[in-house]
Amino acid sequence: MPEKQNTRKNPPLPLPGERSISDEIKRMIRVDHAGELGAARIYDGQLAVLGKKHPLYPTISRMKDQEQAHLDTFDDLIIERQVRPTVLNPVWHAAGFAMGAVTALMGEKAAMACTAAVEEVIEEHYESQREKLKRWGVEKKFEATIAQFQADEVEHRDTAYNHGARETPGYKLLSGAIKAGCRTAIWLSKRI
Repeated sequence: MPEKQNTRKNPPLPLPGERSISDEIKRMIRVDHAGELGAARIYDGQLAVLGKKHPLYPTISRMKDQEQAHLDTFDDLIIERQVRPTVLNPVWHAAGFAMGAVTALMGEKAAMACTAAVEEVIEEHYESQREKLKRWGVEKKFEATIAQFQADEVEHRDTAYNHGARETPGYKLLSGAIKAGCRTAIWLSKRI
């Protein structure tokens, strides 16, 4: 009797020195949790400076609520998957609020430039995660969650563009600095 071939697609085995897929997913959850915490705090800082009477308050508040929903999801995943959060969360808590507040103090367009820069980096980050999950053929539910959150981040970025982010004096410099800070935060949060 011929042997049955295994037609189930197995995820690729890690090479020597590489982390397991399970460890990689834990890193994804850790860094995404930190990123959503930082994003929610950026919006908190912007809202604190702009105040409830500012015309952008409802828009920023809606984006903040979406980021909080993302953070709540990652809070649950941290517990469910027993993932150690980054020890840098207190730093991201303070730094996010400060970045939001400072850019809002610079004006509403600068606040929107901050939003656009952050969301551009996060959109790329989520896309990279989705590509890995697809390649590994695992965690379809987690991949769908990332896809939904990525779509929300793109919506936030586009909202920022529509509210004059690119019209900020020194936009390229401000955007570049914020993106560099976000990429550094991502790198650190994966590891620490």
